[in-house]
Amino acid sequence: MYRAAKRLCDILIALIALLILSPILVVIMIALLLTGEHEVFYRQTRIGAGYKTFGIWKFATMLKDSPNIGTGSLTVRGDPRVTVVGRFLRATKINELPQLINVLTGEMSLVGPRPQMKVDFDLYPPDVRDAIYSVPPGVTGIGSIVFRDEELLLSRPGVEPREFYVDKIAPYKGALELWYVSHRSLALDARLVLLTAWVVLRPESTIVFRSFPDLPQRPDWLIVRNS
Repeated sequence: MYRAAKRLCDILIALIALLILSPILVVIMIALLLTGEHEVFYRQTRIGAGYKTFGIWKFATMLKDSPNIGTGSLTVRGDPRVTVVGRFLRATKINELPQLINVLTGEMSLVGPRPQMKVDFDLYPPDVRDAIYSVPPGVTGIGSIVFRDEELLLSRPGVEPREFYVDKIAPYKGALELWYVSHRSLALDARLVLLTAWVVLRPESTIVFRSFPDLPQRPDWLIVRNS
């Protein structure tokens, strides 16, 4: 019952969102065609439910060969691979909106564990992978909200991005996604969508930890500004 209701909500909300946002999306598409690499969309292979791979849709915000240069799959604050328009799209999370197409095709849900590239997916222990990928990945979710400042974390002085991601970020992100899987409900999904909108407007907010006091304990290295 829950899965059917969730799927119906996904389809209805994705269709309504695409209809309402279509004028803005057209403007963004034109801007991307006229700047940067002159490409509108970027598709990248991610791991989805049941370990199935799919092509995730995003607005193009980086140089074409970005995964093979610099920090690879990781993006740091001020990353030179990000285009001028791309910086705005990434800061506002607008670059994720094309994933509404993935929602309509059933490859993703509006809310769920964030789908990973294989190189990052393999960092999770097998039991964590099994649990996380027993449900559809999401456009947003608890991991996306908590790690909205991931680029800043990876840009701190003295931090080697890949090493820090492997040793610190991936384990905690996996714990957060396990928390979601064990608590998932339509009510929780609705709260996470609202929180996503809030932290986009107020990226310094710590409201997520106040909203869910039973989240895995926040590590002291996690930078979250006080609201």
